[in-house]
Amino acid sequence: MRGAPALAAALLTWVVAAAPPALREAAAADRRGGLQRGIDAIVDAPRFAHAWWGVEVRNLRSGRVVYARNPERNLKPASTLKLVTTAAALDALGPDARIRTTVETAGRLDGLGRILGDVYLVGRGDPNLSGRFADGRPTAIFEEMAEALRQQGVRRIEGRLIGHEGLFSGDRRGDDWSWGDLVWGYGAEVSALSFNDNVALLTVAPGEREGDPIVVDRVPASAYYRVTSSAVTGPRGAAHELTLQRDLGSTLIRLSGAVAAGSAPQTLSVAVEDPARYAATVLAEVLAAKGILVSGGVDTTSQPLPAGTRVLAGHESPPMAEIVKVVNKVSQNLHTEMLLRLLGAQAKGEGSVEMGHAAVDEFLRRLGIATESWAMQDGSGLSRSDLVSAHGMAALLAGMDRHRYASAFRDSLPVAGVDGTLATRMEQPAARGKVVAKTGTIRHVNALGGYVTARSGERFAFYAAVNHHPGPSSDSVAALDAIAVLLAAQ
Repeated sequence: MRGAPALAAALLTWVVAAAPPALREAAAADRRGGLQRGIDAIVDAPRFAHAWWGVEVRNLRSGRVVYARNPERNLKPASTLKLVTTAAALDALGPDARIRTTVETAGRLDGLGRILGDVYLVGRGDPNLSGRFADGRPTAIFEEMAEALRQQGVRRIEGRLIGHEGLFSGDRRGDDWSWGDLVWGYGAEVSALSFNDNVALLTVAPGEREGDPIVVDRVPASAYYRVTSSAVTGPRGAAHELTLQRDLGSTLIRLSGAVAAGSAPQTLSVAVEDPARYAATVLAEVLAAKGILVSGGVDTTSQPLPAGTRVLAGHESPPMAEIVKVVNKVSQNLHTEMLLRLLGAQAKGEGSVEMGHAAVDEFLRRLGIATESWAMQDGSGLSRSDLVSAHGMAALLAGMDRHRYASAFRDSLPVAGVDGTLATRMEQPAARGKVVAKTGTIRHVNALGGYVTARSGERFAFYAAVNHHPGPSSDSVAALDAIAVLLAAQ
């Protein structure tokens, strides 16, 4: 570890460039000597007088805890809970695992190109049936499936197209998610058959002149959901007054209010109800565009597939390492919830939240992490009832650093100043590229956990969370970043 004078100089160089209050306090404390005082100055700042902190830092070479503040206190983790779920998924499934989605039927293909019976779109938990790995084209995978059917001579389905989502069971949403979450993409329903992150993307822009209707572009342009708009173009420079409403259980999205003239387009990610039906409907639309008609309409089921089904077309997901990378880089809630249920199906034979948590608990016990006092209600951290400790989370990070899949886990985390949810944080030289960590944010909660490669070459695992801070979230974010920058300067 570097001496206090050198460390203070390194910190002050960063402070001159940015000088957030948290780092000024840390630098002043560090001149008085030591990492302990530096972090103490951050968490003891007057603005956090009524907040709860939990912090633990471990030296990965020696295994020694070099800083701790309330390490056993249970705190809400927000999206840093994804560290737990993704680590368990990598352990159970491996970084090379892929998930196969298929189109199947037990019906006979006759000489007229008709499938005489129902056709099933079978979801097995692939969270990336979207345009994410297909140049942004959300229906690209379904287009490939439709083309495979057309090449086999299929011209008509004399039955239903059924979205099969039987791998997962139980509630489609997490326990104690807020009502306000459920209309937006980050609160989308969970299904073993999920398409386009179970959202509709609406891009709204002003018209040419004040008073004109706003322009709404929707992706995908499916008949499954409808958009009505009474919103108009407001005066140039005026505040946005756009309101979006989608009632629970409805596929009608209503827009009202105003969008200022000359303002930049804005994309809204709106959750869509009944994901399996959404997926099957869009596939039916793609089939129709390929000249394959579905006579019996669209349906969904969770019942076992009928005997004698055969695969007509299939798609394999990216490897699990890439799936986990999407989760942690952009903090994708739906994908995490799907991984939790996949864990239950893989390890316990039931794709439920309860069995997913049972698999996670067993994984954590194998790492020597006691979780008896924890409370995990979901996999993503969106629940306001999730509770973890800084000590346990730091132990998880240290354990994963020694894990056979350590590289895939570390590579999934956002890199400070480079990508993901840290792309615009810690951009200064002291920390840029040296901190890889998962962020977490819900109301009055901020957290950060991951790894730091220090200037001295030492490596640290760290976890820090602040709860019950009623002030600006930016205060908490700056303080968390200051802790990571302080570690990077060692």
